[in-house]
Amino acid sequence: MGFTIAIAGKGGTGKTTIAALLAKMLKEAKKGSLLVVDADPNSNLAEALGLQAEATIGKILDDVGEHPEKIPVSMPKDRYIEYEIHKAIQESDGLDLLTMGKPEGPGCYCYVNNVLRSVMSKLIKDYDYIVIDNEAGLEHLSRRTTAEADVLLAVSDATPVGLKAVRRISELVAELKIKTKKKLLLINRLDKAIEREKIKGLDLDYIGSIPQDKKITEISLGAGSLLDLDKNAKSMKALERIGEKIWS
Repeated sequence: MGFTIAIAGKGGTGKTTIAALLAKMLKEAKKGSLLVVDADPNSNLAEALGLQAEATIGKILDDVGEHPEKIPVSMPKDRYIEYEIHKAIQESDGLDLLTMGKPEGPGCYCYVNNVLRSVMSKLIKDYDYIVIDNEAGLEHLSRRTTAEADVLLAVSDATPVGLKAVRRISELVAELKIKTKKKLLLINRLDKAIEREKIKGLDLDYIGSIPQDKKITEISLGAGSLLDLDKNAKSMKALERIGEKIWS
């Protein structure tokens, strides 16, 4: 079974950036086969990795809905969709990417979640590491798309709103009995030590912070890939110091 890192947090805290940087670390460390899953309907992770999300689960389901005649008579619908999703996995140097996307057809969003959950349960067996960038809200957790993970990595900034969101994430994981071996908290874009009082009672193990890094901003504004971020960038150095706390 692959080692699964599920990343969650409020929108705007930089969780997709953290997902991309973790993928970069795992890729360059050559720890094993790596699958990166963009489970956010906004689909920003591919762009952060310098990839093009052409085939998505949402588009596949739209196509099946509009053209059911494409499904072979001898093949059940679910098996055909699973086959198409496997074809949609983008292979890149050192990592593969699966993008959820958002279907345009009415009433099929929950079905996307069901399909993603089913496919993920099988893909986890095929990779050594899986990094999942969950959507900004709590929908994936409440729908149990992320049914289990070795690590739940909650990403927040140092604001009360961000910390309130990760508190709710931690509570929801407990309520839904989602299986996690570790529940961790990472504070993004923090250039000083956070006051311990602010993170008390979150039921998350605080592993450290990532400083504001203008190099990331420059790459993002230039529509570049975070995989090209210099390994000596201060954000990468900070993540290296706490990386072992995530996957050890």
